[in-house]
Amino acid sequence: MRNNICIFCGASEGNDPVYVEHARQLGHLLGSQGRRLVYGGGKKGLMGVVADAVLEAGGEAVGIIPQRLVEAETAHRGLTELEIVPDMHTRKARMAELADGFIALPGGIGTLEELFEIWTWGQIGYHSKPVGLLNVNGFYQPLSQFLQHVADQGFMRHDYLKTLHISDSPAALIQLFDNYQPQNYDRWAK
Repeated sequence: MRNNICIFCGASEGNDPVYVEHARQLGHLLGSQGRRLVYGGGKKGLMGVVADAVLEAGGEAVGIIPQRLVEAETAHRGLTELEIVPDMHTRKARMAELADGFIALPGGIGTLEELFEIWTWGQIGYHSKPVGLLNVNGFYQPLSQFLQHVADQGFMRHDYLKTLHISDSPAALIQLFDNYQPQNYDRWAK
């Protein structure tokens, strides 16, 4: 079982209540299964929703937040643990260190940046942990199509594209993570 799940998601709730509902479902699932949430430490948007849901379900929520965001009063002060770090680079490295897997919920450029960085780290061998997208309401469908285009154009190996797990169901995505076996492929082959 992958016990520590890092969630990347928006500090906004988006325009459709389905995003909040899926964040809440995922948080309740993690908490009720005794898993620990590792995330960016914010109280706003989907970040706050998923953290509150984990805590409501009896789980632990660990936030890693840069000092600058604490000063902007976005830190969630009701977490199991809130770790304040000096910058975004330290935040991402610490989340990667603590996590057994990574899930991106809908979000903006910060979410995408975190997703692509952690997925890249896996590609070059810095970790062998699962990475996935919770494809709420088809949110990640255009990105999935673009990534297929990237592979079709020879800028990504098709076998590596398959390492990004995509599901519209929180439970199915967690099951994919629990069944995950690192891919055995030559990272450096052309």
